Amino acid sequence: MHKILRKTILIFVFGCLVTMQVIAQIGGYGTYKFLGYTNSARIAAMGGSFLAINDNDITLTQANPSLITPAMSNNLAMSYVNSPGGINYGFVMYSYSFSKVGSFVGSLQYMNYGNFTGADASGNLTGDFSASEYALNIGWGRQLSSLFSIGANGKLIYSQLETYRSFGIAVDVAGTYTSKDQTFTASVIGRNIGTQIVPYVAGQYQPLPFELQIGLSQKLKHIPLRFSQLLTNLQRWDLTYLDPSDPANSPDPITGEVKEKSGIGKFADGLMRHIVLGAEVTIAKAFSIRIGYNYQRRQELKLTSKSGLTGFSIGAGLRVKMFNLSYTYASYTAGLPRNYITVAVNLQEFVKKQ
Repeated sequence: MHKILRKTILIFVFGCLVTMQVIAQIGGYGTYKFLGYTNSARIAAMGGSFLAINDNDITLTQANPSLITPAMSNNLAMSYVNSPGGINYGFVMYSYSFSKVGSFVGSLQYMNYGNFTGADASGNLTGDFSASEYALNIGWGRQLSSLFSIGANGKLIYSQLETYRSFGIAVDVAGTYTSKDQTFTASVIGRNIGTQIVPYVAGQYQPLPFELQIGLSQKLKHIPLRFSQLLTNLQRWDLTYLDPSDPANSPDPITGEVKEKSGIGKFADGLMRHIVLGAEVTIAKAFSIRIGYNYQRRQELKLTSKSGLTGFSIGAGLRVKMFNLSYTYASYTAGLPRNYITVAVNLQEFVKKQ
C-alpha cells in the first residue's frame, strides 16, 4: 500500500512538471518578495525555501505549516540572516498546542533594508530614510491520521519603503504525507495566497509572490543520511532569465544570430530551474552536516568571469540537551555570501527540570 502511494506521488510530481503552464508572474513583478526568502538555517543549508522533513523542527513550519505537531509545543526559535549590503532579516517564533483544536505557531518575520540617503531628481539631498517589512504569522497544524497532516499560515503584512506604506493579507496552505516507517515524506504547499489591502500608491494593487511547491525527502534505513528534493515555482514553467551582459547571449558578430540551446538542452535547463537538491547526514543524533544545490540560483547569479560556489550552500546543526543550534553559509554570488544562524529552545524540557 505504501509503495503504491509513493509511486502515485512521484507520478503526480512528474505530471506537474510536464503540464505546467504560465499562470503567474515572478522575477521583477509583484510585491512583498521577502515572504519567500529563506529564514531557517537548516532550510538554507539544503538549498531551498522550504523542506518536507517531519521531525518536529519548529523552524520548518513557517514555510510548511503542515509540519506543525504537538511535540513542538512550548518551543521557541529565533533566526538571523546577515546579507550583503547591510540587509538583515529573520524571525522569532513560538509554538503551543491545544488538545481539541490543534497546534499553533506564532511568528514575526522581519526584513530590514537599512538606512539610505535620499535625493531629488536634481541631486539635492532630501534627508535620510529607512525601509523595512514585517509579517505577523499564525500557523495551525493538525494530524488527520498517522500518515497525513494539514496546516495553514495566516499572515498580516506591513511594508514601509521611504514614505510609501502598504498593508496586505495572505495565507499558506499545505498537506504532508509521512510513511509509516518515518523514512519518506512528501508535502504540497501553496504559499502567499492573498492580496494588498492598502497599496503603496492609491489604486495600484500589485500581486503577491504566490508559489506552488512540492517537497520530497527520503531517509535511508541503515545509514543516518537523508536526501531532499524540492520542486519550486510549479505555477510557471519558464523561469529562464537571459543576462544581456553575458557573452554567451550576445549575437554572432558575423551572422547576427544568437546561439540557442537544443530542444533537449533547453528542456533540461528549464526542468532543473524548478529542482533544488539537498542532503543531510546526522551523527549520533547530535550533530548534522548539510549541503544543498540550487541550479536556478546558480544560473541567475553566477558571474560571467567567475562562477565560484554560486548556488551551493553548506551548514551544520548541533543539538545539546534542550538547545538546537544551526549555521549555514550560502553562496548567492561569488564573494557575496549569506550567513544564517538559527537557535531553537525546547522550553518544555526546561520546565520539567525546574
